[in-house]
Amino acid sequence: MSKKISKRKQALLEKIDKDREYGVEEAVKTVKDLKSAKFDETVEIAMNLNVDPRHADQMIRGSVVLPHGTGKSVRVAVFAKGNKVDEAKEAGADLVGSDELIEQIQSGKIDFDIVIATPDMMGTLGRVARILGPKGLMPNPKTGTVTMDVTQAVKNAKGGQVNFRVDKKGNMHAGIGKVSFSQEQLLDNLKTFVEKINRAKPASSKGRYIKNAALSLTMSPSVKLDTTELMDIK
Repeated sequence: MSKKISKRKQALLEKIDKDREYGVEEAVKTVKDLKSAKFDETVEIAMNLNVDPRHADQMIRGSVVLPHGTGKSVRVAVFAKGNKVDEAKEAGADLVGSDELIEQIQSGKIDFDIVIATPDMMGTLGRVARILGPKGLMPNPKTGTVTMDVTQAVKNAKGGQVNFRVDKKGNMHAGIGKVSFSQEQLLDNLKTFVEKINRAKPASSKGRYIKNAALSLTMSPSVKLDTTELMDIK
């Protein structure tokens, strides 16, 4: 039996030509027109890359600071000791500590979105790696979250840093802003994100790097993106 499509979804689908790939400017304009939820929906990009993450050199992972932020307020926890504790607090970290934070996490209390750690704290963090890892919260040098420069790391996290990572099938998705953002802000954020992905292309990746991509809102159908145009964003 075919699943009945709601009137809301049907009305949104009628605004999209599912058989064509949209250029980035038109895609952003179209996606903004798909707003239907009562909350400020996130604009999300989904991509499928021609990489095999089983090979270490083809694991696409990193972070990028979006010029207009993500529109989401982020709670940052910093694992540090000595003068780095004060540095993290001054930079605006929401939680700063070491053993007491570990105990909180072990008790199941996780009230933060990003974890930053100084390199000397990574041994301590190993005690909760099994809890933080599956949630994507474990600090990593590739995303700039294992660093002695905690001031910059906290500012990046608060200012719109997006972490990305391909799954085993080469898929990746990220929020690049809110539907309430202007078209120009979303376009800037989109281009900044894609530029970073293009720069991360491994030399060993042969053929078409971005196989397919789409833009959508939290509650909307997706708009296919022109991958040729995306790969030209440098």
